[in-house]
Amino acid sequence: MTVAAPDPAAFAAACAADGEMRLAVRYWTGGLRLGIGEHWTGFTVADGEIAAGVPEAGKGVITISGPVELWAPLMEALPPRFAQISVLLALGEMGLQRGETDPLLLWQYLPAVERASELLRGPGGPGGDRQTEANESGPVPRHDSPVGRYIHLEIDGHDHRIYYEEAGSGIPLLCQHTAGANSLQYRHLFEASEITERFRLIAYDLPYHGKSVPPVQQRWWEHEYELRGEFLRQVPRALAQALGLERPVFMGCSVGGLLALDLALRHPGEFQAVIALEGALHIGGNREEFFGFWHPQVSNHSKARMMEGLCSPTSPLPYVKEVSQVYASGWPPAFSGDLFYYMEDYDIRDRAGEIDTSATAVHIMNGEYDYTGTVEAGREAHLAIAGSTHSEMADVGHFPMQENPDVFIRYLLPILDQIEARATRAN
Repeated sequence: MTVAAPDPAAFAAACAADGEMRLAVRYWTGGLRLGIGEHWTGFTVADGEIAAGVPEAGKGVITISGPVELWAPLMEALPPRFAQISVLLALGEMGLQRGETDPLLLWQYLPAVERASELLRGPGGPGGDRQTEANESGPVPRHDSPVGRYIHLEIDGHDHRIYYEEAGSGIPLLCQHTAGANSLQYRHLFEASEITERFRLIAYDLPYHGKSVPPVQQRWWEHEYELRGEFLRQVPRALAQALGLERPVFMGCSVGGLLALDLALRHPGEFQAVIALEGALHIGGNREEFFGFWHPQVSNHSKARMMEGLCSPTSPLPYVKEVSQVYASGWPPAFSGDLFYYMEDYDIRDRAGEIDTSATAVHIMNGEYDYTGTVEAGREAHLAIAGSTHSEMADVGHFPMQENPDVFIRYLLPILDQIEARATRAN
């Protein structure tokens, strides 16, 4: 396998000319050295100014190295599944090596490392022929469709001021965002008339997320935030009750996708159907590896940039950057705390077979490029839940409804057709 490491001088010049990279290296003094097989490339940086030259390992320098066969997928114009530098670093002995690099330094300048790996692909940048414009044709309306409100819900004996927005009419469909994010992720679905003509979409922000403020009766700032299932499961149920929704549909993504299956298991029949986007029986992992998600010396930019690697390289770049912006604007402890449920608290491997799909229909959908709630994990859940359906969504990743809404809606509509048909038969 032949992969040419770029000439260090040319690579440094490309990085210095790139606007995103210049923002990513601000305040950095040190450099980046990339070992591609036996060859090295990289650049030095002094107080945010990039210059030619491969630095020696040492203070302020990030070193990443590995055999050519590991770098080759990263350097393809259209990278395959899981060819993302932070994924390969996380694989340890099987992935790229970071030598004596300070882990905190790597977290601080992960956006620069990720951008450097994209610039290794040369002309065409990330994704080669990737669509760089969002597909929003026609005149822009004065107002978008959803109307937002606040509602007070009592959960665990405390008043929670919850923000939600809605549009459409018909079968109520509650929409739960991903870990650390907010309901903005569903904005494209609100404008899809083929959905809103039949379904009443209601997207909400979890407590501590987006516009939902923490409860004023608690000294929440004195305690580490950890999202637990017993609390999380109450939110959509309390919202549905407060809005007078009779057996609504629930759709969630990532942490919300796990919640969808959790609700079907523990509260059968309350929801006529659940749609688990990036759903699985169990995720697992070590939360300590993600210490940079809430560290006083790491900005929100790093965790946000990592989320771009969960997207498909074929998704429109403006929408991928929108995913990133949502994460960068969140309360720093929210993402880390949500991972408690996602990685530690949630596990239905031993109970999935108890889910009664005659009481609550179960639809599982997984994106091709998602390396957490993988297609394989979704298929495993489908096989464990008798009567469920499973959709493998090509050309999307972990955030299908936001990163590539046109593709996602094409996969979603047949599921909504099934839900509507079942509701019609029940009536």
